[in-house]
Amino acid sequence: CSSFHLRATATPSSVEMLKKRRLRRESRQGDFSLEKPRDGHDGLVGSIDEVLSKVHALETAVKCQPELRRTLNDLNLAEAYREVVDLPGIEVAAAIEQVMVAIVKNILADEAFGYSLPSRGNTDQVYVEQLDRIVLKEKHAFTTFHNTSSVRKVAILTRVMQLIHGVLTRGIHVTKRDLFYTDVKLFRDQKDSDSVLDDISCLLGCTRNSLHVVASEKGVVVGKLTYKEDGDEIDCTKMGIGGKAIPSNIDKVDCFRSEAKFVLLVEKDAAFMRLAEDRFYNRFPCIIITAKGQPDVATRLFLSKLKRDLRIPVLALVDADPYGLKIISVYMQGSKNMAFDSANLTTPDIKWLGVRPSDLDKFKIPEQCRLEMSQKDIDTGHHMLKEDFIQQNPKWVREVEMMLGSKTKAEIQALSSYGFQYLSEVYLPLKLQEGDWI
Repeated sequence: CSSFHLRATATPSSVEMLKKRRLRRESRQGDFSLEKPRDGHDGLVGSIDEVLSKVHALETAVKCQPELRRTLNDLNLAEAYREVVDLPGIEVAAAIEQVMVAIVKNILADEAFGYSLPSRGNTDQVYVEQLDRIVLKEKHAFTTFHNTSSVRKVAILTRVMQLIHGVLTRGIHVTKRDLFYTDVKLFRDQKDSDSVLDDISCLLGCTRNSLHVVASEKGVVVGKLTYKEDGDEIDCTKMGIGGKAIPSNIDKVDCFRSEAKFVLLVEKDAAFMRLAEDRFYNRFPCIIITAKGQPDVATRLFLSKLKRDLRIPVLALVDADPYGLKIISVYMQGSKNMAFDSANLTTPDIKWLGVRPSDLDKFKIPEQCRLEMSQKDIDTGHHMLKEDFIQQNPKWVREVEMMLGSKTKAEIQALSSYGFQYLSEVYLPLKLQEGDWI
């Protein structure tokens, strides 16, 4: 009766207004790009707490997870696979001395001069589902000085171990570039001196960080985080739009303190700068990290340590292409060339926040902002689809299949078609509000 009464008493103007409202609602259905976050910003209803309600629930779930990750020993697999551990410099130096003494004894006994190095080929690196990371098989191959195909590698490996021993006994750190310039004529190219560092880590059973040879700083961090770096207090809310460079010497970093509710892991520097300049972390308490593309060792170590100490969720913002997904996989399960150190370098259970293939239609990304996938992109996508860590998550499988089916991709910057601040003011708040991560 009440509905009949309303229809009977409604004026022509009010009826027309109701029609317009209904048409606007219908036009908005399925077009998420027209939605606005309920954050109380610019007179809108809601609050920041309402936007972050599902993030709070995720944070609680993360804090309830076991503090210690499962190890090879827990699974009785320590003899089948090889993992390295952090060791003090004095122990690593002693291990190098033991290796050299063993070599001298072999030479005096008229035996071959060489090294028994762990094999690190593609077939030697396997994904262990119970650990949710890539590990290295316990398998060795002898590299000898008497073989023309390996004589130069043995010479470089011996020289680099000599240099590392000197660094460790002095208690200092050097960059990979410093190492290269100590013997340019032998190394010829920096990649030759860099490549043996992983072999030395495997041989000695220590992490790359334990060798005190570091890469140049690449990653940056900004947001609700303070920590100590070699005794100095670092406040990441006062680092401008460029952020604080993540130090190469992660062993000098400790005492993480934060009011952040989540870590936002960003693929690209341009998106990082946008979020930093807009002070996104002040409205939505978070820590923003980027490695400016392919993640380096220091950024991976920093993120892993941050997640272990603060126990807050990590949400990833990457391009909607196979390489964005590949970057998440390196952070989550590790890279094959460093499978021996996956326990220290990986951060489990990273949530894929965006930009996902399904977002392209959901947010009505214009066609001119979408890119056609190359054959290389498609091949990479098919390869990623076969990865174990994707196959175990049906939602990830659907996203990759959607990408390959449409043969289109998009970068984070495609969101700028709605305005340069759409990423920080609309897209991310909406994704957080809806709990739209997988």
